[in-house]
Amino acid sequence: MVVARLRAAGCVFAEDEAALLREAAGPGARAEVALEGLVARRVAGEPLEHLLGWVAFAGRRWSVGPGVFVPRRRTELMVRAALALARPAGPLLAQPTAPVTVVDLCCGCGAVGGAVALGLRAQGAHMVLHAADVAVAATDHARRNLEALGGRVHTGDLFDALPAHLRGGVDVLLCNAPYVPTDAIATMPPEARDHEPAVALDGGGDGLDVVRRVVAGAREWLAPGGSLLFEVGTGQVDAATRLVGSHGLRPRVVTDDDPDADDATGGTVVVATSAD
Repeated sequence: MVVARLRAAGCVFAEDEAALLREAAGPGARAEVALEGLVARRVAGEPLEHLLGWVAFAGRRWSVGPGVFVPRRRTELMVRAALALARPAGPLLAQPTAPVTVVDLCCGCGAVGGAVALGLRAQGAHMVLHAADVAVAATDHARRNLEALGGRVHTGDLFDALPAHLRGGVDVLLCNAPYVPTDAIATMPPEARDHEPAVALDGGGDGLDVVRRVVAGAREWLAPGGSLLFEVGTGQVDAATRLVGSHGLRPRVVTDDDPDADDATGGTVVVATSAD
């Protein structure tokens, strides 16, 4: 019955979702009541991740909830691109004893910064992590996710939220900024359009309003050779790379659109690197 209701509501992976909702309902005498409530909310269009209280991202579960942006699988490309900068042949481990300073702007629940932090540790890098978001609901979840990893979370508008001592010392600046054009919000799936915060989706007329602010301020915050990474849509790549170049940063585009690759996500990430 649960699977049929989910399938009728348009859930493509109805069997998997039913199993996860049963897990979330928990054991005990009231499990069926709890399950009914969760299924009713899912059928009404709430994101599965908000109901579960977590999102699977980069091989780990991260706390998330109502009113908070749910990171998409395609954004795992940003994680991989950031970690590539710190591989033995990459620029960030040229001084292996120096800490790598990572900042996650527009952090949402903190999954992107957290995944990069875990990856850096696995690669043997020392790491300092800061994350910031303008939404209190988001930073509440980010603290749950990142403080156990040694990260510090700040609430505020972009760079204004960061401690001043980070200026000029950021090696990896992650920014999963909103990049959906305002007029396109209405065409998004209801679970995003109706249940995720507009501030995490709406990128203005052409989708790049927040990206412009981040790129304009990035050079002041990046360390020599540091990189800003942000996601864009395929139709925004040319405008984004021109923007990066106009602010004295070197652009490079990383894509992952091979449908046959095991880890393909269809994402597009711009890597903007400061001069050495």
